[in-house]
Amino acid sequence: MPCSHLSFVFLGKKGHKGRGKQFSNPEEIDRQMKAQRELEANGGVEKEEEKSSGSDDSSSEEEDVNKKKSGVEGLIEIENPNRISQKSKKVTELDVNAPKELSRREREEIEKQKAKERYMKLHLEGKTDQARADLARLAIIKKQREDAQKKRDGLKKEKEAEDSKSKR
Repeated sequence: MPCSHLSFVFLGKKGHKGRGKQFSNPEEIDRQMKAQRELEANGGVEKEEEKSSGSDDSSSEEEDVNKKKSGVEGLIEIENPNRISQKSKKVTELDVNAPKELSRREREEIEKQKAKERYMKLHLEGKTDQARADLARLAIIKKQREDAQKKRDGLKKEKEAEDSKSKR
């Protein structure tokens, strides 16, 4: 039974929503690819021109934009104050010799280092409370060591005196 059109019977399973498969012929594919390349080459200008000249939708969109704002919207111009507009600078406007502005973190870090250096300078001069406390502690330790040395010297002399008496 040669048959030009074969049909398969799926038991309980149907194709995609009852539609048959749809194939594109090679000419149609080539035409679509060529149109896509032209669109990319022209940057989409050609298609936009066709839409604006041939459709009524664009005129209705313009009417929506020009539509009068109702209520308070017409009286107050609303914009986001937090939005920063990106303004591009020209190369001629850029100043290479100008000092670079530091970020907040960098500025705080530099201030912190300067404060630490100032503190260390005062500390070495003995003008800070901590330096005074350290010097007082050092003075006490020095005095204790001197007293201990005197005591050892005294014991050593007594011992030598006893040794010299016992040898006689």
